[in-house]
Amino acid sequence: MKKYIHYPVLFLAFLIFQACGPVIVSHRLADPPPPWFYPHRVEAVRYIFFPELTMYYDLSSRTYLYLDGGVWVRRNVLPVRYKSYNLSRTRYERVRNYYDDDIQRYHQENNTNRGRSNRSVQRRVN
Repeated sequence: MKKYIHYPVLFLAFLIFQACGPVIVSHRLADPPPPWFYPHRVEAVRYIFFPELTMYYDLSSRTYLYLDGGVWVRRNVLPVRYKSYNLSRTRYERVRNYYDDDIQRYHQENNTNRGRSNRSVQRRVN
């Protein structure tokens, strides 16, 4: 008779642990996004693009990516030439659905002609 008493206790314990929900274990604590990036909203994006500065911010590695002498570089601190900008007031765009490390390829495919005028293009008149 004593053997059957354990089954309801185990069943109740199982129900209690099921109600707790999933447990997520991570090897590192999640870094909070910078203060200029949606302070009350979290999104699944990796890069932020600043069109006026032609600069990216990598949320996963917390680095700035920008062109320096025609070469894309990663830095942990904001470059000196951008120190006068307030990033919380500067327009930026979320780069959706791109998680690769090579930002140069993304920039060439999506932003190389951005902001350029087509006034110099000769059009044929028929």
